[in-house]
Amino acid sequence: MPLLLGFDTGGTYTDAVLFDPERGVLAAAKSLTTKHDLALGLAGALKGVLPAARGEIAMVGLSTTLATNAIVEGHASPICLLLAGYEPAALDRAGLRRALGSDPVAFVAGGHQPTGDEQHPLDLEAAAAAIRRHAPKVAAFAVSAYFSVRNPAHEIALRQLVRELTDLPVTCGHELTSRLDAPRRALTSALNARLIPQLRQLVRAVLGLLEAEGITAPLMVVKGDGSLIEAGVAMECPVETILSGPAASVVGARYLSGEDDVVVADMGGTTTDIALLSGGRPVLNREGATVGGFRTMVEAVGVHTFGLGGDSEVRLAEEGLVVGPRRVMPLSLLGHQHPALIAILRQHRESDDPVPHRGQFALRQRPLDAGEASLNPTQAVLWTRLADGPQALADLISSPGALRALGRLVDRGLVLLSGFTPSDAAHLLGMQDGWSVEAARLGAEIFLRQDRQGDWHPPKDAEAFARQVREQVVRQSGQAIFAAAIAEEEGLEERDWGRLGRRMVDRSLARETTALVETRLALARPLVAIGAPVASYYPEVAERLHTRLVIPPHAGVTNALGAVAGGVMQAVDALITQPSEGRFRLHLPSGVEDFDALAGAAERARIAAGEQASAQARRAGATDVQLSVTRKDTVVREKGGSEIFIESRITATAFGRPRLAQ
Repeated sequence: MPLLLGFDTGGTYTDAVLFDPERGVLAAAKSLTTKHDLALGLAGALKGVLPAARGEIAMVGLSTTLATNAIVEGHASPICLLLAGYEPAALDRAGLRRALGSDPVAFVAGGHQPTGDEQHPLDLEAAAAAIRRHAPKVAAFAVSAYFSVRNPAHEIALRQLVRELTDLPVTCGHELTSRLDAPRRALTSALNARLIPQLRQLVRAVLGLLEAEGITAPLMVVKGDGSLIEAGVAMECPVETILSGPAASVVGARYLSGEDDVVVADMGGTTTDIALLSGGRPVLNREGATVGGFRTMVEAVGVHTFGLGGDSEVRLAEEGLVVGPRRVMPLSLLGHQHPALIAILRQHRESDDPVPHRGQFALRQRPLDAGEASLNPTQAVLWTRLADGPQALADLISSPGALRALGRLVDRGLVLLSGFTPSDAAHLLGMQDGWSVEAARLGAEIFLRQDRQGDWHPPKDAEAFARQVREQVVRQSGQAIFAAAIAEEEGLEERDWGRLGRRMVDRSLARETTALVETRLALARPLVAIGAPVASYYPEVAERLHTRLVIPPHAGVTNALGAVAGGVMQAVDALITQPSEGRFRLHLPSGVEDFDALAGAAERARIAAGEQASAQARRAGATDVQLSVTRKDTVVREKGGSEIFIESRITATAFGRPRLAQ
């Protein structure tokens, strides 16, 4: 049987698994993710599994949480969004303005009507001026035209113009979804464009490593629905890898646990991702994945993502001690990699000066994703100072302007902050080892010297503080699982719980009782917990959820296994409408066609959608492609019994096993 090599690149660790479909997992290894040069972390993980390879590697699979983490943490490459036929008010829908931040938007005349007819000629001259103006300061372009899913002509023309005038990647909305809702389609296009530089960096690192090792197997990437896609295609549509890591974890959890109907919780360094397995299959969100508060149009595993992981920032808020949602580098890891910084932590602990940001550091995380022109003068100064290695924020930040400039570098994912995390608490409590316990202790002692905020009462020493942090992680983990379960069952988000609902959940997880009321909430399904930190927290979490816990073997590398356990699947939608009596219009991703009869339009839709889906599946890396075509007509029945045709949707789905090396 062929050997399969799976990688998972997360925010903290890169995992590798060598898998034989008949014998199971042959070897597994972990290495720290090195965002400044992803190849280093990948090579470290690969080194741990290659000695077990007795035969040729026939396929390499890759899952990643980099796209998910970038959206959750607000880290993104700068882009320019070209909107054809939109009104400026569209920015206030679907969170589009918030997602773009300070990135430029260019409105140009154009777009189509619901029928697919042109509503206004495309202003290519204005578009060209905008492209030339913004190209030097962005890493990619996103294009969205009004009603492009009914006629993509203007998006195709704008894409061609970007390619003629720049060498930057460009994303079109109609390539990502066939559904209506222009602002949400524009949001999905923008997120996709922002993620292209990061995913390209990862894929190129993997390909370079495979070439160096003489591995010629095809490279596949996990999509958000758990299926696989060839790496070259994934680099064009990285938004489809949103929730790639959680999708791979659900696939891997099913294989390792043997459980069919469970809640799966995957706790990593940056996020906790919660999904459902029903009948052994991942439950998908057909309406589009929601990540970091943004509702995309990407069909993916119905996962609920929370900014809670081993490397989440421990901070004070009005409600007291809080963990997350931002990821920082644990001080124990920083001290392990840069021992000289421990002396600075000692100085911070001993100092009585009210210097802000004590016990915090900043360091470069990855190379610039756009030219030097994308940095303002203050950002450029900070970027240069960080070239020599991590710097204490107390020394780096000299003004509010410098703090804002650093925040922008952090938001772009170029700079990573370091502070106290649950991983540091685990080192202090002896639940985790390998990094600097002294740095963790110093960080805790510095944290305890902060001014009190809200309801927080600092404990007496570093160990007591570490136990307090662990307790907070347990409670927030339980709260996240309840939030996911209630959202799935009742359709209620956490913000809809109200004061009483929130108090009941809090009391149940804290095991508090009053003289009159005992609150005891239970999870009605078993809990499968995977991810490197779960052994430190989830036995206690499951006990407070009153449910059975399963931590399967190889729980720390489940995502890497899921990266080689899926198949290839591609779907193409075709829509038939009736713009006028006796005329049926077929809307395809490639354009529109008119017919005199519904039967002719439907037959053409079946053939064209099937051909496109099969071609996409083969391009995505499938072999032995099988095709399934469905048709759903929407009609309105009048009182007299006659029917009025509204629309017909034809969906062609092509699927197959990933192509293996010969």
